[in-house]
Amino acid sequence: MSKLSIIIPVYFSADTLMDCYLDLKENVLGKIEDYELILVDDGSGDNSYEVCLEIASCDDKVRLIKLSRNFGSHAACFAGMVACTGDCCTIKAADLQEPSTLILDMYERWKKGNRVVLAVREDREDSLSQKMFANMYYGLVKKFVSTKMPASGFDCYLLDRKAIEALKLLDERNSAITLQILWSGFKTDTVSYTRLARQKGTSRWTLGKKIKLVIDSFVSFSPAPIRFIEWVGAIFAIGAGVWGTVLIILGFLGVIDVQGWVTLMVVILFSSGLILLVLGILGEYIWRILDVAQNRPVYFIEEEK
Repeated sequence: MSKLSIIIPVYFSADTLMDCYLDLKENVLGKIEDYELILVDDGSGDNSYEVCLEIASCDDKVRLIKLSRNFGSHAACFAGMVACTGDCCTIKAADLQEPSTLILDMYERWKKGNRVVLAVREDREDSLSQKMFANMYYGLVKKFVSTKMPASGFDCYLLDRKAIEALKLLDERNSAITLQILWSGFKTDTVSYTRLARQKGTSRWTLGKKIKLVIDSFVSFSPAPIRFIEWVGAIFAIGAGVWGTVLIILGFLGVIDVQGWVTLMVVILFSSGLILLVLGILGEYIWRILDVAQNRPVYFIEEEK
């Protein structure tokens, strides 16, 4: 008899968490042979943990993990994977935007021998700005990072025990867990769904977190930023060589006069901006090297039940 671990990262989810549990209980949990439900409180500032305790009090298959502070969704998912005891696990968001029955669809695909099952969005009932960011991000990732990324991306997935153990071995920081899953290369299948509009609560997926995800995705999994620096540097070196040759020739011909201050300032300012951009990209890599060298844990558990 197989066992499924359902991991729910919890962050300011007090408004939706009980509804999420009741939805799972009605549509999913009774149809699975054996399961455990792991609620990971990622340093919520509301009463989410109290709701977790309430859920655990009425279901002995619910486990609670409370992190000492907010470490991010990557750390919360990873904490759940480390703690889970199932033959496979799935990540379920508490915002009710993914139909709970997706878990049953993914579970059936797993039973057919797939190590990884991705829930791929066919459409999404989000705002225009959210759709534009998502389409741009996944388009760039598919082109420059991983051709295995579905065109519309994925957030919900199911992992076999072998895939779970592989991700635990990676133990990466400042990374994207979805790209780690694709990078691992296990046999993968997909199911499709429409992402629903949010009915309760407020999304904590801020612009800053979106930008960090973009940076983490490219710096951790693609040489594109470094290649970009190389190409820009090569273009500027060639341009500088050509322009320098022209200036030398014009100087010998006596064509150049004292004028040209504006041109000089534009070149200096543009070059300075380019240099700072290059240093910033290199700094992202250096910061990640430092973070790995410090060997700090991905998260700390304050309480576990």
